[in-house]
Amino acid sequence: MVQKAYLILENGTIFEGKSFGCSGETVGEIVFTTAMTGYLETLTDPSYYGQIVVQTFPLIGNYGVIPSDFESERPHVKGYIVRDWCQEPSNFRCEGDLDTFLKQCGIVGLYGIDTRALTKIVREYGVMNGRIVGENFCGLGLSELKSYRILDAVESTTCQEELVFKPEGETKFRVCLWDFGAKDNIRRSLVNHGCEVTVVPAHTKAERILELHPDGIMLSNGPGDPAENVGIIEELAKLCKEKIPTFGICLGHQLLALSQGAKTEKLKYGHRGANQPATCLKTGRVYITSQNHGYAVVHSTLPEGAAPSYVNANDGTSEGIEYDYMPAFSVQFHPEACGGPLDTSFLFDDFMKLMEANRR
Repeated sequence: MVQKAYLILENGTIFEGKSFGCSGETVGEIVFTTAMTGYLETLTDPSYYGQIVVQTFPLIGNYGVIPSDFESERPHVKGYIVRDWCQEPSNFRCEGDLDTFLKQCGIVGLYGIDTRALTKIVREYGVMNGRIVGENFCGLGLSELKSYRILDAVESTTCQEELVFKPEGETKFRVCLWDFGAKDNIRRSLVNHGCEVTVVPAHTKAERILELHPDGIMLSNGPGDPAENVGIIEELAKLCKEKIPTFGICLGHQLLALSQGAKTEKLKYGHRGANQPATCLKTGRVYITSQNHGYAVVHSTLPEGAAPSYVNANDGTSEGIEYDYMPAFSVQFHPEACGGPLDTSFLFDDFMKLMEANRR
């Protein structure tokens, strides 16, 4: 039997819909993604920790559940909202349906609401908190809803121990992947480039990373407010002095900038989806990129010797930084792009060249 469910926004707006996935209540930060495909990667992307995700594309679940496409072992979203979900998926790789998967993972879902209207509200007023409740909910509880904050985001999504992944053929480089809530395809991309990858937890000290003698350091994506990771920023600042080739993606991009004295700011509603335009300042070429972030580096706060390399073509915010005084660069978007376009996958080749040049 279909059960009614409701979305309550912190501004008092209420949407009536229907429950799917796990029944119950959940509170989170409401964000939307404009991606037309890749809903499995969205659900399992650790960067969505603490958030209720709204899919702007109207029909979700048509190719079912495919575990080999996951970006981590389990979903990290607090809730999931779609216009319609497909009850009979069709794909030769399909191993289940979306509703059953959400039930198994304890993720509260809501469908049958006007996701276009909801997205317009978030675009107009900015990111806000929301609560999904059943039809027998008691009161709005707006004061409690407004006070919700995402806490311990990186600590809740990082790995708990060191893990080593080796390429099938010759090992060209040894890379330390610092896991702040990493998407699995970052590690897969490095391995496919012939790298032996040692994944280390977010709380790892600089001294331990130096003991691994890496040819390069990859700073991963991850959730939450980058400025809250004070300890990580301090350790990263130590590592930067060692002049080890470093490549940062998403949260890693922000943490690298913070370690050099720059500042970050929260965006009105963030950049989430597989169609975000990033302009290369050297060439003027616009790349279509996959992104998932709510914060951005403030370019005006960058230190001398650090310069913007990419900017968002829509709002001019930071999409990339290069550092003249150390072998390091970073981007806000995802060059490994799962799901999404692979227009900027060449950045992994640039990282390989940086490590090769450092050996000479």
